Amino acid sequence: MSLSFPNVYTHRKVAEGSAKGCDVCYKPTTSVLITPENKDFFYVCASHLKERTFCTPIVDKAAEEAKKKKAEDEKEAKMKEEVERVKKEYEEKQKKKKEKKDGEKEDKDKDKDKDKDESKDKSKDKEKKDDKDKDDQEKKDKDGETPAASDEPRVFALQKFLYQQRLDKKRQAEIAKRNRERIANPSFFPSVPKGLP
Repeated sequence: MSLSFPNVYTHRKVAEGSAKGCDVCYKPTTSVLITPENKDFFYVCASHLKERTFCTPIVDKAAEEAKKKKAEDEKEAKMKEEVERVKKEYEEKQKKKKEKKDGEKEDKDKDKDKDKDESKDKSKDKEKKDDKDKDDQEKKDKDGETPAASDEPRVFALQKFLYQQRLDKKRQAEIAKRNRERIANPSFFPSVPKGLP
């Protein structure tokens, strides 16, 4: 059985009930680093993953470029939606201005009332725009928070000495297992002599 495995560990989370002590600081943690094909795993605090003396993140350039492209596409779509919304608002305002001009010719008294109503509408429009701006800002803040969590690297390479320790630990466990199997086998020990000395 081959004991070597690549120095590529994927960060995974386990259920709270399955939390065990961190291999570094012994505090209970739900974060696990695991190798491909599950040859090695160990529990480690998420804070240790940020330490350069413990491990370094492995960046998948293709995945990162795909994320950037997706983010740019989303920005483009939002911009197009915003432009369409502004165009519609502008067209509505132009229609209102035309109606206002037609109404001025008919009755000057109505014009005064319309000016009052329009000033009220403008103040309402400003309030709506302020509310929309606040909502947009809140959405941007929320959007900014979620990618931060997902942008954390998930694949790591341990430092050389730590990786060597993991290999040595696996090797020792394999040797101990082989020794237990040998001891359990009765043919391992010599047989008792049957003849007289």
